[in-house]
Amino acid sequence: MLNQLEELKLNALQELKDVNDIKGLGSWRVRYLGRKSNLTKVLRSLASLPLEERKVVGARANQVKVDLEEGLRQRERVLQEARLVVSAKEEPIDVTLPGRPFPIGHLHPITQTLYEICDIFVSMGFQVVEGPEVEWDYYNFEALNIPKEHPARDTMSTSWIDFETDSGESPMLLRTHTTSVTARIAETVPPPIRVVEPGRVYRYEASDATHTPMFYQIDGFVVDKGVTISELKGTLFEFARRFFGENRKVRFRCDYFPFVEPGVEMAIECLLCGGKGCRLCGNTGWIEILGAGMTHPQVLQRGGIDPEVYTSFAFGMGIDRLPMLRHQIDDTRLFYSSDLRFLRQF
Repeated sequence: MLNQLEELKLNALQELKDVNDIKGLGSWRVRYLGRKSNLTKVLRSLASLPLEERKVVGARANQVKVDLEEGLRQRERVLQEARLVVSAKEEPIDVTLPGRPFPIGHLHPITQTLYEICDIFVSMGFQVVEGPEVEWDYYNFEALNIPKEHPARDTMSTSWIDFETDSGESPMLLRTHTTSVTARIAETVPPPIRVVEPGRVYRYEASDATHTPMFYQIDGFVVDKGVTISELKGTLFEFARRFFGENRKVRFRCDYFPFVEPGVEMAIECLLCGGKGCRLCGNTGWIEILGAGMTHPQVLQRGGIDPEVYTSFAFGMGIDRLPMLRHQIDDTRLFYSSDLRFLRQF
């Protein structure tokens, strides 16, 4: 059988020298290295040989296979180089032509919106601060006036982290709002404070035209002596004027949030239907873009700030809805679909 392998190798290599095109190489590979080739038959018949003979014949057969594969690669390389030489003679290359441009990407529309919002607030004296996405229950809920038994927790479907303390509790989670950064700022930064806090947040909920399990928020937090709700309204009206334009209608009305008192919501006239009502705005003509209010005294106290000396306001908005309003997009899931036909429009 060893003689048979040597003869097979010599015949295959001799025939390989006469192959002059890529198609011929393919035929040669099938004939000598394919599943039905003589070499493959030898390898499959090794199980019927005695142990000592099997070791010798198997080692030689594998070496023949390696030699044939190496010969195939070398011949393929020679033929490819020959084709390049012929092509260069037939079609000379003009080295003065400009190279083919590489495709250049751009920022995602949500990122563009985030940067624009931060720039607006920075121009009004705010600082940009970020915090952890994996958060403690204390900063996400407790420090914001939302204890364990508070019904407001039911409105934030939470993704909990598999982490247990000695008492069996699971106090870590994916933050449900960037207001958790507000709790950290109140605890670590002495007044006066004027910050905005952008980032990703997570809710364990189904996707629809206006909701996704992961989305972006930005919160604002101001602490100083003599801060009033009129300053809150002035700040948010100025933001709306710069982002949506001077003629955009804005609506304020009372609302409830556990960490502010009193609380308000701000809504923008729906740009998709012009206030007539559609699927995006729930047939109301308005889309709420943020909640706000005067920071609850207990939230300030937990952060070590005396509410008898300092007053504060806070606000928070979902960033995804803003480009939807501006560009009349009726489904927020389009931003996260990775469809370049959609993203290249921005």
